[in-house]
Amino acid sequence: MQYKFSNGDIVDAAIFLKDKILPIDSKFSLENYNRYLQETDPAGKQRIEKLFKSDLKNRIDETSKYIRPKENTMDFAFMFIPSEGIYYDILVNQVGSLNARDLIEYAFKEKHVIIVSPTSFFAYLQTVLQGLRALQIEESAKEIRKNVEKLTRHLSGYQTFMQKLGSNLGTTVNMYNKASHEFKKIDKDVMKITDSEIAVDLEEIQAPVNESE
Repeated sequence: MQYKFSNGDIVDAAIFLKDKILPIDSKFSLENYNRYLQETDPAGKQRIEKLFKSDLKNRIDETSKYIRPKENTMDFAFMFIPSEGIYYDILVNQVGSLNARDLIEYAFKEKHVIIVSPTSFFAYLQTVLQGLRALQIEESAKEIRKNVEKLTRHLSGYQTFMQKLGSNLGTTVNMYNKASHEFKKIDKDVMKITDSEIAVDLEEIQAPVNESE
């Protein structure tokens, strides 16, 4: 399906992969290539070769204009050539005397355009999908690591808080036990005066164990 960009440009096809767009240009013309095959005059053949090279380069440049990361496209685009014959001629490095391999390197290295044919299209697409899945796994692993680090920080903070709480509770228990001892002294004094005990018995309690010690 076609896709329209914010400036009104329309790419022939677009594949939506997660939150990314893979633009595909398929407007490559076979006219000059067919003329080249039919031409018998060597001079005419050479002239048409140059036209074909110009067609191919212009199509590469045009396809690269659809690479717009700010509009969520991938950082590359596919240029679809509808003929396996042309695609094969380009791959084997020669269309007549034309060094077509230079154009493949120009497309990929300088313009980030991948030239595909009817047969190779799905192979390239599958490679892109596998790369995205690997990236998604890596992103998930990063998210897991980030959450584990956050949990570790929270547990460390909790442990520090509990240690302080245990220390404060220990101080409170010690003060309680000392107060209990003083109260028992009062009880003895009352017995000496009244010959009877106060009917309140304060038992000692144990301080919490600090496992960090």
